Amino acid sequence: APESLMQALEDLDYLAALDNDGNLSEFGIIMSEFPLDPQLSKALLASCEFECVDEMLTIAAMVTAPSCFLPSPPGTEEIARSRWSRFSHPAGDHFTLINVFNAFKAATASPTDTGNSEKWCRDSFLSCPALSMAEMIRAELVEIMKRIELPISEPDFGSEENLLNIKKALLSGYFMHIARDVDGSGNYLMLAHKQVAQLHPFSSYYSTRRIPEWVLFHEFSISEGNSIRVVSEISPQLFAELVPQYYFSNLPPSESKDILQEVISHLAPVSAMEEEQK
Repeated sequence: APESLMQALEDLDYLAALDNDGNLSEFGIIMSEFPLDPQLSKALLASCEFECVDEMLTIAAMVTAPSCFLPSPPGTEEIARSRWSRFSHPAGDHFTLINVFNAFKAATASPTDTGNSEKWCRDSFLSCPALSMAEMIRAELVEIMKRIELPISEPDFGSEENLLNIKKALLSGYFMHIARDVDGSGNYLMLAHKQVAQLHPFSSYYSTRRIPEWVLFHEFSISEGNSIRVVSEISPQLFAELVPQYYFSNLPPSESKDILQEVISHLAPVSAMEEEQK
């Protein structure tokens, strides 16, 4: 549809993937090397700047592969949630996916393990085919990074600086996927479309009953009850720091935008001072 095409071009423009003539920019050409959606490709490239490439490669592979969380059979829901809670990360679902992937790799590589990765996945209520596919996708992305000579930083998952850098890389690509809990009960209003959504039941926040106010989400699904999937908490200050101003100015009016505008106004004098120092 023409509307969809125009929206896609607008999104690519926000991501700096197009030049003034509507052709791929130099950055857009590099983005197109990856078999990923543009926002994920942009986040992966941004991770080179923020030195969290190893972790972003894992996130990119996990969100590109089918969901690793299996619907639990009737009567086993609480057991499944208990098993998944072992991988839960307080920073959000993107970080939880890293824990799941690392645990899968460790379990299947352990000398005490008979190599029965399917049993480990079954016991953890996880999909072995999905995790195996994520492993293959990650390996392919690593090969592309090497081919186009992009740096791959050493793993540093868990440090405060690394967690912040991962959020910065994610925001560089997914600033269009921000939502705010407007009433304290988990009704998230998406900034770009002013639609209300709830957390997906597979979210780690769903289990802990913690409702972060501002979140970055991977995708919005109407078919799954207007839910946002793969969600991590962000601060409005971090969003204000990384959002392109021309995207922000085109957001529809809302209370959330007013709050962010106030944050940006407070950051502006600091930014101007830093620019002057540079």
